[in-house]
Amino acid sequence: MLWALYRGLTTLAGPAVPLILGRRTRAGKEDAARRGERLGLAAAPRPAGPLVWIHAASVGEALSVQRLIGRLLERRDDLRVLLTTGTVTSARLMAERLPERAIHQYVPIDRAPYARRFLDHWRPDLVLWVESELWPNLLGEIARRGIPAALVNARMSDRSFARWRRLPRAVRQLLSAFDLVLPWNERAGEHYRALGAPAVGPAGNLKLSAAPPAADPEALAALRAAIGDRPVWLAASTHEGEETIAAEIHRTLDKRLPGLLTIVAPRHPARGEAVAALLEARGLTVARRSAGALPGPEAAVYLVDTLGEMGLLFRVAPVAFVGGSLVPHGGHNPIEPAQLGCAVLYGPHMENFTEMTGPLETGGGARAVGAAAGLEAEIAGLLGDPAAAEAMAARAGAVARSLEGTLDRALETLAPLLDRLSEGAPAPPSVGGSEPLQRATATGGGA
Repeated sequence: MLWALYRGLTTLAGPAVPLILGRRTRAGKEDAARRGERLGLAAAPRPAGPLVWIHAASVGEALSVQRLIGRLLERRDDLRVLLTTGTVTSARLMAERLPERAIHQYVPIDRAPYARRFLDHWRPDLVLWVESELWPNLLGEIARRGIPAALVNARMSDRSFARWRRLPRAVRQLLSAFDLVLPWNERAGEHYRALGAPAVGPAGNLKLSAAPPAADPEALAALRAAIGDRPVWLAASTHEGEETIAAEIHRTLDKRLPGLLTIVAPRHPARGEAVAALLEARGLTVARRSAGALPGPEAAVYLVDTLGEMGLLFRVAPVAFVGGSLVPHGGHNPIEPAQLGCAVLYGPHMENFTEMTGPLETGGGARAVGAAAGLEAEIAGLLGDPAAAEAMAARAGAVARSLEGTLDRALETLAPLLDRLSEGAPAPPSVGGSEPLQRATATGGGA
């Protein structure tokens, strides 16, 4: 009943979709040239041969499956991958990073007509859904057509579990679209089992096996030359409030570490103008990468308000603070700086990455600080003792390498679904009629 009501309401909302898309386009949240994809209108032909559709909501999820995509394409020469995301930022990144035989499209808005149109065109042989963005109409159409599907890197917090368990039949029906759930940690696996997921495999976070972010060699050489032998630290993926902390740390430490360069990379580059104004209001000279600048000797702060350059920054900073952690955001991925030679620091709010922070801290490659004063003390100590920073970075790298088996385990568990991919021919034509989430009804689910 619940999903039938949802389907009806989203169908009735059709006339409002162009207005919503128009507003989002003006705000820079939609790609005007590709709005048709959000309505299920394909912008590319369906390639011949078996097709795996991977849905990843945004940048983090898309980056976490880059190595998975590569391994899938290595598995079979005739295989193609369709990757969908929902954000402009992720689409731009994927345009640069997807390998041959992989296609990016925007995921359609979750209305039944758009879902049918999308699946009628692409006819995937296998669906891999990433993390926790579950769209009932799309999943219902997948189930109704009998397309094998798995939820990988499946997240579920205690708070989400508490909400979902109030609707046990509806949730069981939704999850029945998946043949297999691969949780990102054991706690999430327990939640999915309790909610009635048909099959729950071994836990493992694909972000632990993600390839380190790349860096353009020429850009890297230019940035290293600009920095020279100045002491430098990086505040990565910062959120509002954390740039202020970085500015105050710089103002204090500059007296002890002459020539100090602080690199600030906001999580959302669109905040660049506001962050620059904040830094300059505190008397700091700012060089902005979005303006094409490099950090000259006069620059106190290098503001990297551009997209997709964390691989560059982690390679030039011996000490990296992971943002979203001194404010209650849940943190960001600490494995990337660990992979690329950084001593890793973060605040108390790393709830979304505990399976990474635990091994890093135990292995001596990362340290948690309770507040801004603790972060300042750690940065001062590490920049004042480069040998200690180098040793800590080496330990972080060793931990990161020890965690790379996650992808192998995931592929081994997915092997039965991958082995069922059709030999050469596209998937069968689409079917019509019947209600969504038919797989759930057939197995005793329903709401």
